[in-house]
Amino acid sequence: MSQEIELKLALGPEGPDALRHHPLLEEIAPGVAFLGNTYFDTPAGELEAARMALRLRRLDDRLLQTVKTRGEGGGGLSRRGEWEWQVPGPGLDLAGLAGLPPAALGRDVLERLEARFTTDFRRETWQLEHRGARIELALDEGEITAGDRRVVIRELELELKAGEPAALWSLAEALAEHVALRPSDTSKAARGGALLASEWRLPEGSSPQAWLHRAVVALDAHADSGRAECHAAAREAFRRLAAQGDTVTREAAGALADALVDDRWLTPALGRCLLELSHHLSGREPLA
Repeated sequence: MSQEIELKLALGPEGPDALRHHPLLEEIAPGVAFLGNTYFDTPAGELEAARMALRLRRLDDRLLQTVKTRGEGGGGLSRRGEWEWQVPGPGLDLAGLAGLPPAALGRDVLERLEARFTTDFRRETWQLEHRGARIELALDEGEITAGDRRVVIRELELELKAGEPAALWSLAEALAEHVALRPSDTSKAARGGALLASEWRLPEGSSPQAWLHRAVVALDAHADSGRAECHAAAREAFRRLAAQGDTVTREAAGALADALVDDRWLTPALGRCLLELSHHLSGREPLA
């Protein structure tokens, strides 16, 4: 098992090109790979309900099976368990799941697993040293397909390979000076599950961290569903956050709530505002 510590960022339509020309990256040749992924769950979605993801990934001539557990954190930053190993295919290696989290749900769950949706994307990766940390940047562009429904993948993941998580925030804020981006709390697996069910559920708000998480998930849901109620929920969550936070939180959340009157609100300046708010609140609740 390994543990991922990463910061997930959603990009605006011009974001990928702006990223490639960012001063920190334009002199570095990225690695390029094409990834085809099939996600598995039971018809009732029992892995998703337990906040787990199980996939088969085709990478060149290899087939990799991956299990990921729920991420802890918020505002784009998460830490989660991950197990990955090469399998012969073409189907799942059920024996290899023995002792891993999905097996805790019972043998009958494993026997009912089936392919649910796919994610296919082009990945560009850069390796950076930043503020004493080693960080991998992965830009993914492609689509999620669930039945006859499709949504775009346009996201950037900053994964900490060595060093302290604070360097992820520093790098993201530096990138946001030139690139329209924002934190995202919804994994590709969760996006695929929502698309398959045509149901986008939002977490409840209570503490400032919980209201921020609700706002970010609502923005993710609006991007995939186009539903006005998701956009309205994000704006209301920022309003609630502005009403109960400290001075920094009130000012940033208030500015974001005001900006969300426009669907095209995401600019480098406002994306940076949301990043700084997420960074500010992440220090109030340890990443477990």
